[in-house]
Amino acid sequence: MFVYSQTRANMMSLFVKNPIIFQNIPCTLVTGFLGAGKTTVINQLLATKPDDERWALLINEFGRIGIDGALLASSQDTNLEQKNIAIREVSGGCICCTSQLPLQIAISCLLSDHHPQRLLIEPTGLAHPRELILQLSAPHWQTALKMNAVITVLSGEQWQQIKYRDHDGFQAHVRDADVLIINRYTQLDISEKQVLVEWITTLNSQVKIIWAASGLTTSKTTNSSDVHSSDGLVADAYSKTLNDQLNQPSSIISNQRKVSIAHPTKSMIGLQSQASSLATVPSSSSSTDETEAQASADSDLPYRYHEEQQDFQLAGWRLPAHYQLNADDLQNWLLNLPNWQRIKGVVHTSDGWLQINFNPGSLTTRTINPQSDSRLEIILQLGNAVDTNTVDTATEKSETENGAKASSVLIDWEECDRELMALVI
Repeated sequence: MFVYSQTRANMMSLFVKNPIIFQNIPCTLVTGFLGAGKTTVINQLLATKPDDERWALLINEFGRIGIDGALLASSQDTNLEQKNIAIREVSGGCICCTSQLPLQIAISCLLSDHHPQRLLIEPTGLAHPRELILQLSAPHWQTALKMNAVITVLSGEQWQQIKYRDHDGFQAHVRDADVLIINRYTQLDISEKQVLVEWITTLNSQVKIIWAASGLTTSKTTNSSDVHSSDGLVADAYSKTLNDQLNQPSSIISNQRKVSIAHPTKSMIGLQSQASSLATVPSSSSSTDETEAQASADSDLPYRYHEEQQDFQLAGWRLPAHYQLNADDLQNWLLNLPNWQRIKGVVHTSDGWLQINFNPGSLTTRTINPQSDSRLEIILQLGNAVDTNTVDTATEKSETENGAKASSVLIDWEECDRELMALVI
C-alpha cells in the first residue's frame, strides 16, 4: 500500500509541476455494458482512421490484468505504431468511480506523449458512464477536450434477458448515450425490435439509434428508410454512419458542462459521494504507468488475483510465455465455470497463440502473434445469476429460494489454479 500511495503522490507532483495545455482535442466515449461489443465497435472506428492522422485510445479495465489492449492490437492488420494509433490502459479499478487522478494522468500522458488528433475513451463495462461524464464536464477539461457524441453499444441478445434489461447498470448506459449502436439483434422479429425501441425511448427519448450491419441485415438509423441491395453497400453505409458520429457534438456532455459551470461545488460533491459508494481496488496498476508492485508481479509469474466488485467476481492469471495449455481442454474448462459473464485472454495453447473473447452470446477465438506472456481474465456474476425467465413469478418464495441459491455459489480459487495448471502440456 505504501508503494502504491507514494507512486500516486509522485505522479501527482509531476502532473501539477509540469502542466501541459491542450486545446480542443476531439474526444469520443465508447460505452456499453459488460460484453456488449465495445471492442468490435472501436475496431470499426479505428478502421476508418485516415492514414495521416494520429489517434489515441484510453482503455479502462476493471480487472488488474490488461488484456483489451492486446485484443485490439492483435485485431489490427498492421502494427499500431505504423497506423499512428497509441493505446494506454488503466487497469485495476474504474476511472469513473475513483478519484480523478488516474483519468487526468492517463489523458495527459496520452496527449503529451503522442500528440493525437483524436482521442477515444472506453470505460469498463461495469461502470456507470454518468461518473465519467461528470469528470469530463469539469471546467479544466472544457478547453482541452472537444467532447463529441457519446457512442453506446447495446447487445440485442442481452436485452432479451430480464436480468440485463432490469439491471440499473445496463440501463445507465442507455440513459447517458447520444448515439446507441444496437448489435446482435438478428434473432429479434419486427415486433421485438419495436418493443426494444420503445424501451430505449422510455430511458432516453433523444438518443439516435443505429442498427449495426450484420450479415444480410440492413444498416439504418431510426429516421432512415434506405435499403441496400448488397452486403458490401450495407457494411459501407454502416461504417460511414458510425464514423460520422465522431464529429457530432455531445448534447449529454454539453448539458452537463453547463451544470458544472453553474454549480461547480455541487457537481464535485455529487461525484465524490458516488465514488465513495463503490468499492475501489487498491491495485498498483491503477496508475497509467508500471509501478514497482506491478513490476514485481511481472517478475514472479505465474500470477493470479481474484476479488469481488459489485455483483461480480473477477479473477485473472498471467503465465510465462513458455507455458503451453491444451486448447480444447482450456475452452471446456472456461465454459464450465459457473455463471460466467465475460472471458478474455491472450494465451499460448496447443493450437498456437490464441486471442480468446467470450461472452454468453458469442465465443470468438483467433490466432495471433506470440506475446510476452499469457493473460486470462474472467468475470462471474454470482450474486444475481438467476435466469428470471425460469423463475416461477407466481410465488415470492420461488424467487427468494432461487436468489439465495445463486448467491450461495462459492468459487475455490486454489482449486481453479490447480485445474488450470493441469492443462499445461
